[in-house]
Amino acid sequence: MSVKKTALYDVHVNAGAKIVEFAGYLMPVQYAGIIQEHNRVRASVGLFDVSHMGEFSVHGAGALDFLQKMTINDVAALSVNQAQYSAMCYDDGGIVDDLIVYRHQNFYGMVVNASNLQKDFDWLQEHLPQGVELRNESEETSLVALQGRDADATLQKLTEVDLGAIKFYWFAKGEVAGIPALISRTGYTGESGFEIAVPNEDAVQLWNAIMEAGAEFNIEPIGLGARDTLRLEMKYCLYGNDIDATTNPIEAGLGWITKLGKGPFIGSDVLTAVKENGPKRKLVGLELDGRNIARHGYEILSGTENIGIICSGSKSISLDKSIATGYIAAEHAAVGTEVGIQIRNRVVPAKVVKTPFYQRPY
Repeated sequence: MSVKKTALYDVHVNAGAKIVEFAGYLMPVQYAGIIQEHNRVRASVGLFDVSHMGEFSVHGAGALDFLQKMTINDVAALSVNQAQYSAMCYDDGGIVDDLIVYRHQNFYGMVVNASNLQKDFDWLQEHLPQGVELRNESEETSLVALQGRDADATLQKLTEVDLGAIKFYWFAKGEVAGIPALISRTGYTGESGFEIAVPNEDAVQLWNAIMEAGAEFNIEPIGLGARDTLRLEMKYCLYGNDIDATTNPIEAGLGWITKLGKGPFIGSDVLTAVKENGPKRKLVGLELDGRNIARHGYEILSGTENIGIICSGSKSISLDKSIATGYIAAEHAAVGTEVGIQIRNRVVPAKVVKTPFYQRPY
């Protein structure tokens, strides 16, 4: 399979980005460096290319019923111009993907993870009823994320849309730098910010306009490396690390988006039983002693007993601590519980802590 480039590939190369292959795309992992980029987003504002994400649209009279069956959140609760964090599950309750659903006037949009794009489209297509049309618009769409406390001031220079009126998980349509765009107040960093979708042919013009508008706030381009450290500080799930086909939304801490009362959906019977009986394990936040880093797959111990496994781990750049997420047996999952992490040939002390790890100060 050939590796793809986003419409902004040359911009990244010219900015000195280190490029890696990610989810079938050549993507910038860092520019100035992960620590500097992470701190820039926390301190002021940064701009991400997330055009590798998948964009679908669902049309037809049966679109709502179809999405109610396919996703775990309550799509019927959405107003026009509102977005919703959700997920799709298999029959056994395992997670196909986590995603965002958008309610437009006459259709629905979906943004899915890049690594699951084809799998998700095939899964939806497999269950598609007559009279509902599913379109994959990923190849024509560019998506950028503007994140940080100065994101509003930066973007407001470029649009007449009243950004202050867009609430969290709502969106508006309007021009940005003269380009027709969809502006949604969503994000993956814990900071204020927006995701802006435009046709590919307008992506470079949009990127350059935002970088110019953000110059007074020392805006920087941000790579996938800092995107990961930022999201981990918020305990936002990363598909393939924290959630996958072997995990269910209840144990993953996504019970708040699992609307079991809305009527049957794929996996709802299993998830109802998990909720009633309580999950056997839970995804928790962990803080490690010292500078030790817990990596994906490391064992979590209580004494010599294996009670869980690490999902994501890193040094928290904002907090100067070593943090991780992991699935842990429910009886050991209470905040304050002391555990050990098997790191190579030694056991490092850690404890279960409250999440998100990071709280924004504004």
